[in-house]
Amino acid sequence: MRKNMSQNWKSAIFYILIPLLLIGSIFLFSAQSKNTTAKNYSEVVNLFRNNQVTQYELDLSSGNLTYKLVGDGENTVNRYTVPSVSYFLDDISDYVNDYNDANPDNQIVYNYKKGSSNSWWMSMLPTFIFTIIIIVMFVWLMRRMSSSIGNETNRTLGFGRIKSKTQSGEDSDKKFEDVAGCDEEKAELAELVDFLKNGEKYTQLGARIPKGVLLVGPPGTGKTLLAKAVAGEAGAPFLSISGSDFVEMYVGVGASRVRDLFEQAKKKSPCIVFIDEIDAVGRHRGTGMGGGNDEREQTLNQLLVEMDGFGSNSGVIVIAATNRPDVLDPALLRPGRFDRQITVNRPDKQGREDILKVHAKGKPLGPDVDLKEVAKDTIGFTGADLENLMNEAALLAVRRNKKAISYQDIVDATSRVELGTEKKSHKYSEKAKKLTAYHEAGHAVASYYVEGHDPVREISIVPRGLGAGGYTWYTPQEENYNSRNDMLNDLISMFGGRVAEAVALDDISTGASNDLQRATEIVRDMVVKYGMSDDLGPVVYDSGNGEVFLGKDYGHVNNYSEQTSARIDSEVEKIMREAYSKTMSILKEHYDKLELVAETLIKKEKISGEEFENLMKNGTLEVEAVEASTEELTQEQTETENG
Repeated sequence: MRKNMSQNWKSAIFYILIPLLLIGSIFLFSAQSKNTTAKNYSEVVNLFRNNQVTQYELDLSSGNLTYKLVGDGENTVNRYTVPSVSYFLDDISDYVNDYNDANPDNQIVYNYKKGSSNSWWMSMLPTFIFTIIIIVMFVWLMRRMSSSIGNETNRTLGFGRIKSKTQSGEDSDKKFEDVAGCDEEKAELAELVDFLKNGEKYTQLGARIPKGVLLVGPPGTGKTLLAKAVAGEAGAPFLSISGSDFVEMYVGVGASRVRDLFEQAKKKSPCIVFIDEIDAVGRHRGTGMGGGNDEREQTLNQLLVEMDGFGSNSGVIVIAATNRPDVLDPALLRPGRFDRQITVNRPDKQGREDILKVHAKGKPLGPDVDLKEVAKDTIGFTGADLENLMNEAALLAVRRNKKAISYQDIVDATSRVELGTEKKSHKYSEKAKKLTAYHEAGHAVASYYVEGHDPVREISIVPRGLGAGGYTWYTPQEENYNSRNDMLNDLISMFGGRVAEAVALDDISTGASNDLQRATEIVRDMVVKYGMSDDLGPVVYDSGNGEVFLGKDYGHVNNYSEQTSARIDSEVEKIMREAYSKTMSILKEHYDKLELVAETLIKKEKISGEEFENLMKNGTLEVEAVEASTEELTQEQTETENG
């Protein structure tokens, strides 16, 4: 930083000095040019002949003449440089002497100066200055060119150096206690920590600690955090890099960086090398359309060689993370390289509660906040999602001028994270508002009459950031569901919006396009991937490898005939039509509930899950109103019985 600042100051001073030198030389040149006038020699001599000169001074060396004329003021001085001093004196001496003899009381005052020793270089000074400036600029440009060439050479040679982020494990602020929701994963990594601390007890028994550990899991589950916690617990240096850091446009650079990485690791042994997003460099070889000898494959080959090159107990442990283990090269996953794979899944309910407790530190929570309930309502959230949720809740509390985070802040933050920000400024036309209200009411009512479906959490016709005019939000009751009945129940709730439009408005809109797309994907997976079709039987027709490379996808062929493909399409259509028919029956049977929920949405624009339950059971929103009507009915019955 200081070096760059000093270089910038030097450049700034240089750019300031050059204009100053140029301006100074121009002033000197102009000052020297003032010694001459535009008069001819004969005109100057005629001034003396006509007795117009009252005073003059002549430099005998340079020929610079200064003179005053009749009528000139005191500060007026005329200048001229005579071509020859001797000729000039011969030409004017008679005129001067004759005038002085004739006018003894008003003679011409004159003076002859001896030439100064520096007069010659003063006349050459502008030339010297321009020459020096040109030389300085030339030298500066040459040095700058050589410096840029040297820097380019250093950069080119430095391509083979890896820019890893090295952190001392002792200075790490991450420990296992800072990682929640993955107790089993921490237990497996604890062995690595023990090896880095007490490696001798393993070597004495001939045990070989894994050279590499691959952390696999969805994004945001805490893979990087776990690796940092291992380094923090062991107090070992932590070299962190990304898989994309190895990839360059120049051939051979990636392989050179791999070599440099392991050289650094051996010098700092025992240490941990963490490669994040290793799928960027460790992809399956031969998956492209072109030749196989590309930069990425050379880098991968060098990585395989280096992992084979260092000893089992050298004290260097490689930890890598990826969310795409299916695209990694098999040679990278074999024993001896990445010996152990640890799957870091999304946390369960207890794990989410522990993670929330970690991220709630330093945040004042209101008395109504129960982290168990928050964990229950955030099924599918990763650790990163939960951290973001608590931060959004804190921001909402600040925005509402609160001193602590309330449960409602967390609920609003959850909807903000999952569904996006409400666009309350967007105004519907009456037709669009009615259409959206019946669409969302159809989802909610259809799901209500499906046994085992997740309960409605909120219904709204206020647009959010997900591009839809409204939404029906459910609260999942199970961590995972994979049964056929669950999928069929989801189909009924998805068709609820389209069917409600057709039943109530005798029209359909484009608003159900996403519902139909998701429903089609579920049904196709049921048929070709899960073997849930009664007609086609328990046969898997899709390998489900999920190839993302053009080369593998290009060579992929279906492992079933055209006749089977037609049967698959027919079965998908059959299941979809049956689910659509069931949804139609439900909404026609309970049309009064559909209309009630839709009309309520048009008035309120948003209905909570509790309010929806009251509407479906009692036909009213408020619990108090239901209790009051129940009390009145009981009182009337009592009076009747007593009467």
